[in-house]
Amino acid sequence: MQAGAFDAARGLLGTAEAGELDEFQHARGDLLRAQIAFSSGVGSNAATLLLKAAQQLESLDLDLARDTYLDALSAAQLAGPAGIDVRLEVCRAVRALPPPARPARPVDLLLDGLALLITEGRAAAISALRGAARVLAAEGLSARERFRWGWLASAPSYAMWDNEATRAVIARQIRLVRDAGALEQLPIYLSSLSGATARTGDFAAAASLMAETKDVAAATGARLLPFTALLLAAFTGRETEASMLIRTTIDQAEGTGQESATTMAQYAAAMLYNGLRRYEEAMTAARQACWDPVDLYVSGWALPELVEAAMRCGQAGLARDALERLTVTTQAAGTDWALGIEARSRALMSEGAAADELYREAIDRLGRARLRPDLARAHLVYGEWLRRESRRLDARERLRAAYEQFTSIGMEAFAERARGELLATGEKARKRTLGTREQLTPQEEQIARLAREGLSNPEIGAQLFISARTAEWHLRNVFAKLDITSRRQLQTALPKDGELAARA
Repeated sequence: MQAGAFDAARGLLGTAEAGELDEFQHARGDLLRAQIAFSSGVGSNAATLLLKAAQQLESLDLDLARDTYLDALSAAQLAGPAGIDVRLEVCRAVRALPPPARPARPVDLLLDGLALLITEGRAAAISALRGAARVLAAEGLSARERFRWGWLASAPSYAMWDNEATRAVIARQIRLVRDAGALEQLPIYLSSLSGATARTGDFAAAASLMAETKDVAAATGARLLPFTALLLAAFTGRETEASMLIRTTIDQAEGTGQESATTMAQYAAAMLYNGLRRYEEAMTAARQACWDPVDLYVSGWALPELVEAAMRCGQAGLARDALERLTVTTQAAGTDWALGIEARSRALMSEGAAADELYREAIDRLGRARLRPDLARAHLVYGEWLRRESRRLDARERLRAAYEQFTSIGMEAFAERARGELLATGEKARKRTLGTREQLTPQEEQIARLAREGLSNPEIGAQLFISARTAEWHLRNVFAKLDITSRRQLQTALPKDGELAARA
């Protein structure tokens, strides 16, 4: 199962269950069947099966029961609205467990912090989540310990709006599962790292990781809906591609156990339409994405989209409600990303000197957070406000910064929005396109990055499930497109931003 050979695992499990099993072995069999259902993405009942297995194990092996409750929580979270009842039942069961007789393990801290978050809210859980994040980031923990965490290892850092910590935790988990050959967990880790990388504005590295996700999923037979593709579609703002992907994902997500993809699609639509200045549609999509009262992941990210769209539509009350929900999460987190997003959102609802100060705070904080898409958007909304305030010279400075940043990272819809605002100030702004690097396909980008890191063609092939000859063929295409002749030249022909992703 951990190797990703799901059909073989089911066959072996069937053989084992044909023999005489005691109560604990029956429970282990039920657990393994549930884990295969979750990891392979086949069927929508994985969360329920894992919850049942955890309940069976409580009287037999309390540590294994706690591990299984974390698996159940992972599956329920991935199920989105369809898993909300199971998610709450899991967390109530966890909080009712007796305390461990031995010192708490990292997995216990993670599980207890998440259970507290979902049952009592972010303010009550933030201290526990910070403690879990510190332990999860610590060196010296065994590979066996780290395997227990699953993809929720990044949950505390996400809950605290800390993208750098999120990337670091996921990258380390990817190295672990690769070294162990545990392909079962690799697709969802790669997808998570790809999404976190996209937030930095390095869309090429994110697309490269997304391509690898597809390769690994195809090799194992796992089914994973296109979470990162949705995020990239929203950031890049290519309407035809994005709209088709959003519609297809929503149609395909129902009954898969991955209904959180629908929430991601609605969030993506909200960002897309905000970039396209179709604020009514953005407001509708953002409201749908904000269904989760806990705001563990995507629903929390959709709140700033709702604030912006609602204010553009004259719905100040709706924006105020969204800001109140957002503030609960951002104030508890206290990071530059969190407080920068809050300041940007609050500025949209403010006037005069207060608005000016909030816009400047947002730019300062988001600059320190090194999240280029959010920083560029802060420059954009500040410039739009300055233009409405008839401060044309100041507006041009901010709008020019936004336009340059959007263009450089490939956010086409937002770049065009910034260009339109620049034209309205009386400045000419020639439409620009991205450079040669964008000609690379995601797989070519991926292979080029691995080659830049020193991997040989056989090593690249082993990692990407292709032959060494295929890797060599793609690399020749890369050289031709980048107009270079050696691997050494990749150091300057490719950007440095995605090095963490490339090494993972």
